[in-house]
Amino acid sequence: VQLVESGGGLVQPGGSLRLSCAASGFTTSWYIMIWYRQAPRKEREFVALIKHLGSSTNYADSVKGRFTISRDNAKNTVYLQMNGLKSEDTAVYYCNAKAVWGTDDYWGQGTQVTVSS
Repeated sequence: VQLVESGGGLVQPGGSLRLSCAASGFTTSWYIMIWYRQAPRKEREFVALIKHLGSSTNYADSVKGRFTISRDNAKNTVYLQMNGLKSEDTAVYYCNAKAVWGTDDYWGQGTQVTVSS
């Protein structure tokens, strides 16, 4: 079982990035997929989630209107499109999969996003 995030990097304020979270060893269709982030010296915080099977989503107020979470169950991958990036979006972004039924809870290793001019 593995979650692998990619797509992070250095971007200027106002720029965009798309993060990917590729899963292997399980089927993401039956999992709620969540993005979290952790900035230096801060607690890990919720960013966005997308529910299983459908497209119901939820966002932190700080990213609402700028970030979009989506999933491609055929590719077993979840995405986070980030537009209008701000310096305060700088963090390590983590992908999390929570089983709808049962206690399975998987985490990726994180990908660094740095927003700076």
